[in-house]
This record gives sequence, C-alpha cells and structure tokens, in this order.
Amino acid sequence: MILIDSTKPLLTNTIDHARVDIVLIGGGVMSATLGTYLQVLAPSWTVYMYECLENTAEESSNCWNNAGTGHAAFCELNYTPLQLDGSINISKAISINESFEVSRQFWAYLVKNQLLNNPPSFINNVPHISLVWGHENIHFLHKRFDALQSSTLFRGMEYSEDHQQIRQWAPLVMDGRDKCQKVAATRMVMGTDVNFGEITKQLLTSLQRNPNFHLYLKQNVIDIKRNRDNTWTIYVAHGNDRSYQTTVDANYVFIGCGGASLNLLQKSGIAEVNGYAGFPVGGKFLVSTNPTIVRSYKAKVYGKASVGAPPISVPHLDTRIINGNLMLFFGPFATFSSKFMNHGSWLDLFHSLTRKNMLPMLHVGINNFQLVKYLIEQLIMSEKNRLSALREYYPQAQLKDWTLIQAGKRVQIIQKDTKNGGILQFGTKVISTQDRTLSALLGASPGASTAAYIMLDLLSLMFKKQANSQDWQRKLKEIIPSYGQALNGNIRLTNYIHRYTSEVLKLTYIQT
Repeated sequence: MILIDSTKPLLTNTIDHARVDIVLIGGGVMSATLGTYLQVLAPSWTVYMYECLENTAEESSNCWNNAGTGHAAFCELNYTPLQLDGSINISKAISINESFEVSRQFWAYLVKNQLLNNPPSFINNVPHISLVWGHENIHFLHKRFDALQSSTLFRGMEYSEDHQQIRQWAPLVMDGRDKCQKVAATRMVMGTDVNFGEITKQLLTSLQRNPNFHLYLKQNVIDIKRNRDNTWTIYVAHGNDRSYQTTVDANYVFIGCGGASLNLLQKSGIAEVNGYAGFPVGGKFLVSTNPTIVRSYKAKVYGKASVGAPPISVPHLDTRIINGNLMLFFGPFATFSSKFMNHGSWLDLFHSLTRKNMLPMLHVGINNFQLVKYLIEQLIMSEKNRLSALREYYPQAQLKDWTLIQAGKRVQIIQKDTKNGGILQFGTKVISTQDRTLSALLGASPGASTAAYIMLDLLSLMFKKQANSQDWQRKLKEIIPSYGQALNGNIRLTNYIHRYTSEVLKLTYIQT
C-alpha cells in the first residue's frame, strides 16, 4: 500500500494505486462522525480521508461559520409550519429533536470511552427561546406551544407574554423595549450551544490513533470513476497541482465536503444526481465580546424569518462559548456569490450547471421572486440597517460593541420536480447509488446537529449486511442506548436518555 504524506506534495507525477475499504472526502463533522462509527464497529477497515485545505473543520463545521445551536427544534419556528387548515405541523420538530438526541447519545458514548474529552469545550447548556411580536405572530407561537405539549420531547417548555417574565429569561431583548409592545416567548432551559469544529477536531485526533485510518490534508479529489467490479477509483492531486497526482481504489465512498459534494457527484457520472442543482447562500454575523454585554445574557433567541427569506436566515441573538470565551452572535445577514464554499472558486456555480439541472434551476429562479428580492435587499444593506435589525432583538445595542464577520456558505438543494419544474429544498439529503457503494450528503440546516443520526442512517444504507449483524447491532445499542426506539411518546425512555447524556456531558441547566 502506498501512503501519502499529508503535509508534503507527492514526489512523482505517476499514478499510483492503493486499495482501501472506504474513502471519506471532506474533513468536516459528517466525515469525522462516519469515520468514528466505523472505528468502533469495524476497526480493521482501512479508511482514507481527504481534505483539500490545510486544516480540518474549516468550512461549515468551523465554529465561526455557524451559530453553534444544537438544533433540537426548541426555538426554530420554521420547523413547525402553519398548515392551510390553521393547525401546526410538529412532525419535523419531533424528527429533528429525536435526531439531536442521537447526537447527544453518540457524544456521551465517545466521552465515556475517551474518544471525546472535556465536554464543556464543545457543548454547554444555553436556554433556547423563541421571541415574537405582533398579534398574528403571537397567535402562531401560542398555537405552536400548545401543539408541542402533545410530545414528550418538549416537556418543560415555558410560554409567557409577560414582559417581566421574559426579561428574567433574556434581559437584553427586553431592556429598552416599548412597554406597550405586545410580545410572546417560549423557553426550553435544556437547550445547548455546540462547537462543531471542536468536536470534529477531537474526533479526528482519536481516529488517527488507529493505524488503519489515514488523514491527508491539502489533497484535492479531482475525479471519481466507477470500476467494472463496482469499486471506485478516486483521483487525488496535491492542492491544485494536477501534475502531482495519485489514485486510490475503494470499496465504498462517502462525499461529505459541503458545497463541493455536488460537483464531485456529477464527476462520478451516477444517474442519481441528474436533475439536482445547488443554490449558494452565505451569511455574515455581528459579534460582540464586550464583557458587560455577554455576561448579562445567556440564551439563544430565535425570531421569525422575513417573508421570502430562506429558513437559514431566521434572525437570532445567540450566546456562543468558543474556546471557553463567552460572546454574542446576531444574524445571519444573507450574502450571495457563485462560490459553493468560502475557500471555493467563483466558477463553482457555473461548473455545476448541466443540461439536466439547468431547467430546474431556471424554474426555481422564476418561482422564488421573494427570495431573490430578499437576497438583493440583504446585499445592499447598510451598517445603519444592520443595527436597526439588531435593535429589534436588542433595543439598546450600540454599533461600537459589534464586529461584522463572514460566516459559512450553505448550498441549498434544487431538485427536479414534475409539477413545478424545480423546487428549492431547505434541509439535508443523502444521495446514493443503487448499489449503495457511493453516497453523498447535500444541503444545509440542521446539518451538523444531526450528524450522528444522519450517519447512523447511512450505516444501514451503505453497509446493510454488516448493520444487521449481531455484532454491529450489539455495538450500536451500546453507542446509542435508544437505538431502534422512538423517544417521542416514551416518557420513561426520554427521561432516562436526558439524565444519562446530561450527566456524561456535564450539562447543567442555566437558570436566568
């Protein structure tokens, strides 16, 4: 087997061959999670991971490129849409909450087995709050609260329209607010702030202790081809220098490199990707590290998205804990470019266009005028307008206390649709070949929060025979105590899982 030094260019321009069990493309939380599952379930498998950048977790998994919310659907109002009949659909909220609980169990297992260390470095209790104003929005929030009471997963949620009560929960959002303004809020004290970059780096540190795992940095996957025996050949160049390249043959391939996934799927030539396109949306956040501000507020407050705004642009004022430091994020303010990643190419969008996805892309553009209008308004937003947006959630905010930073990019899925020609999807989607030897993850939120659940699902998809074996089943139940069972509707199991993960992850509810 030929091993590639992860820090130096290849010394030859010949194409060499290695044979491995699985190749993971991308050094983010998804690939790190799948690799960790396989380390526990099949430690003898040879796993290669390729990352094109100098470090791992530098795109969507980076702690500065997302809001760090442990998405459990406690405060994200877009996960509980209002139906045409006036009812609230909570099915997606239940699904996302169940998924996040899998992530908590996965991390707890890794902490117990010293594959993750020092839980406060990557997860902390921060209450999740939904805040709205205006008669229509207050009516919606109350109906949402009532609907969620039917689920055991949302027990303990509080609702209030009282200014004083909400001030106790989140002082900054109420101080200086018009006393005549009607507001409403819900709170879940068991919400969390998560540093997915720290999780990714710790997972990869643990993976590298296994001699069968090999991480290669500054290695750019430039092509993927199927072989006659249904294995895959991965073509790898050092950085952007294609004169130095090598290949590796793999029984399985997982593409988990964010915005770059679509382009690699298209290069693989699989029919399953036909009709898919990508719509890149970036974001910026206002960040404050002023001790006087950040120490007086510990919460993640989410509001309602503007009409036509994508769900990932829901405004929120978030407590973040990064490298032990408290700070506040507000945003996101949407940006748009043709890049699919922060470190990508301005040609990414154009390279992704094909004869089979051009029509869905055009239909989405025509049918989403409000989204286009929203993005234009965001792009031309002035500093004064950003401050006005912030003051809707923090009335006494001063611009001098905040710095504008560039966050990550999310490539939303555009999918061919027989009825509308093409639809824009907000969420994540796994695309796999018919024989399940190659899979890729497309899409965005809730993303990293549900990585353990998504990769658990992928295990049974890609490795069905092994996943059904007694050995894997036993280990999976050890990793995920609720494996094969639904928490919703099972209060006894829900309470046990909450106590177990809170104890191992050292989570203590923050009372404000």
